Amino acid sequence: MRKILQKKVGGFVKFRTYFLKRLGTWALTIWIGVTFIFFVPRMFPSDPVESMIGQISARSGSMDPVQMDALRRSLRVQFGLEGSLMEQYTTFLWKGLLHFDFGPSLMSYPEPAGKIISTYLPYTVGLSMISTLLAWIIGNLIGLLAGFRKNKRSSKILEGIAICLYPIPYFIVALVLQIFFAYILGWFPLTTTINSFQGFGVFMASLIKSSILPALSLLLVGTGWWIISMKSLAATTSEEDYVLYARYRGLSEGVIGTKYVLKNSILTQVTALAMSLGGVFGGSIMTEIIFGYPGVGTLIQKAILQSDYNMILGCITISIVAISTATLIVDLVYPFIDPRIRYS
Repeated sequence: MRKILQKKVGGFVKFRTYFLKRLGTWALTIWIGVTFIFFVPRMFPSDPVESMIGQISARSGSMDPVQMDALRRSLRVQFGLEGSLMEQYTTFLWKGLLHFDFGPSLMSYPEPAGKIISTYLPYTVGLSMISTLLAWIIGNLIGLLAGFRKNKRSSKILEGIAICLYPIPYFIVALVLQIFFAYILGWFPLTTTINSFQGFGVFMASLIKSSILPALSLLLVGTGWWIISMKSLAATTSEEDYVLYARYRGLSEGVIGTKYVLKNSILTQVTALAMSLGGVFGGSIMTEIIFGYPGVGTLIQKAILQSDYNMILGCITISIVAISTATLIVDLVYPFIDPRIRYS
């Protein structure tokens, strides 16, 4: 009884150490990321406050110099540009990172940037998650068949297709799909058209139709990578002694493939899934811009063109936090998936 209790206490201590290390890595990743994106927009030659004052002056004509100075000071405070660079940075960390309060958006002043992001973010999350999970599942299944039966002609054909798909950038696949299926065949709209004024059914139908091509472009490129990596893992695992022993026992190929090869090959792919989230998000941004999809990618493009610091900071900060959190969750869950891994 005493040994069992000591073992449980030791396991808890190891888990706590493991958890704190992963939590520290998570916090450090977010801090480095948001620090980088805080300073980069401030290197832009344009000033968002001066741009906004120019727009106001163009609409309302000449302004009294005193009123203009007061407006300029007010806008600089609202956009987090008041004070020294370090004071701006400290304010951003407190309000932006900890409270997700990024101030008003220059593009839709005085609408808060966080409120606008909240309307765009679900589209990106839905598009990225569905296409990533489908690519992961389909790619691993095809890669398993290609690696487990590596000497068959069909396996070599599948591997060849995957090798051709994987190096192609997301935006090239998106452009090809858009030209062929939307422009030439006319099966889908050239740009995203979502009808949100005629009921939920019409809204979902238009959303699904507009999401097929962007999701397919992410799916094709992602599937190619998962096929290649899973084929390599499955082919290596198939040569292990325990797999050969299973064959000597007379087990069927289906049982060997699922219970021996798949279970041991899929573990590495779970880790790779977490590591690929950043790349998938980058590809999603380019895809959204090409198709005019109402996601964070399109919002970032608009913010960059109009030097909307608050919107840029808000979009990328939330993206960094989301990707880092997803990676942290996979790190914490992984030892439960693989019993050979312990929190040590």
